[in-house]
Amino acid sequence: MNIELLRPIVFLDLETTGLSLTQDRVVEIAMLKVSTDGSRQMKRRLINPEKPIPAEVSAIHGITDDMVKDAPTFKQVANEIRQYLEGADLAGYNSNKFDWPLLAEEFLRAGLDFDIQGKRLLDVQKIYHQMEPRTLSAAYKFYCEKDLENAHSAETDINATWEVFLAQINKYPQLGNSIDTVMKVVGEEPIVDFARRMVIENGKEIFNFGKHKGKVVVDVLKTEPSYYDWIMKSEFALHTKLKLTEIFNRVMLKSKTP
Repeated sequence: MNIELLRPIVFLDLETTGLSLTQDRVVEIAMLKVSTDGSRQMKRRLINPEKPIPAEVSAIHGITDDMVKDAPTFKQVANEIRQYLEGADLAGYNSNKFDWPLLAEEFLRAGLDFDIQGKRLLDVQKIYHQMEPRTLSAAYKFYCEKDLENAHSAETDINATWEVFLAQINKYPQLGNSIDTVMKVVGEEPIVDFARRMVIENGKEIFNFGKHKGKVVVDVLKTEPSYYDWIMKSEFALHTKLKLTEIFNRVMLKSKTP
């Protein structure tokens, strides 16, 4: 079935220096414009982010500092990109949470507005998750080919989870047959606090909310120790307060070390 387009739609994917909307920058932009007649036009550019690309990020997307050193900055191509998007709806994969927000930040840093008024924002990931539910019942049906009776009973759910895990091991040989081999495939998210008020970026704890979002926790605590007091007196998760206190004590200990 061919899709009916009343106006063009542009699918976007960005490669960046990291995942922070405020601190990170675009290193590659690819845009696929599909016109109302079904014809397609691809535009791709490497972008000089004007900051180093972390080695662990280059290992993921393959773009290095040397590859972008002679590329234009985003500001130099911003108007060209904006013109390419004019009159089109916008789309991508997980694009509403990352690609378009980060592109908007880049436009604003370049002194250009990014107006989405009247544009439709289509996120293909959202379709995927809605059409293929990510519930335990759905996983049990998919992997074990059985209906989950009495779902949301804790005992039933945990037994079903174990069965799903065993079925996954059998279905995907690349997972291996140990916890270590499975974790090597799926990866382990570095966790600071379970509420994700702080995250790890480039080996450092970073605030993930509020006025200091994107800033190194240690740096904030050094320059504005009252921020620690505010968090401790506010309704944040106890685990967040515990981990922040550990970091705060670490900062204080270093400050007292001769």
